Amino acid sequence: MKENIHPKYQDCQVTCACGHKFATRSVRMEIRTDVCAECHPYYTGSQKFVDTAGRVDKFLKRYGKTATKS
Repeated sequence: MKENIHPKYQDCQVTCACGHKFATRSVRMEIRTDVCAECHPYYTGSQKFVDTAGRVDKFLKRYGKTATKS
């Protein structure tokens, strides 16, 4: 293997939008993410809309649907 061509592999702090933080190793010093295992709907069993550029509102406006009250 060639010497001095590989990136430095170091400790990394991962921060989710929900506030959950954990440590891992990466070539980056810090990673920020939108969803993690603590807040992802698949793991939590709760429904969460990840709205990108107002797509949910656009869909509801176009098809005349309204959110139902629980």
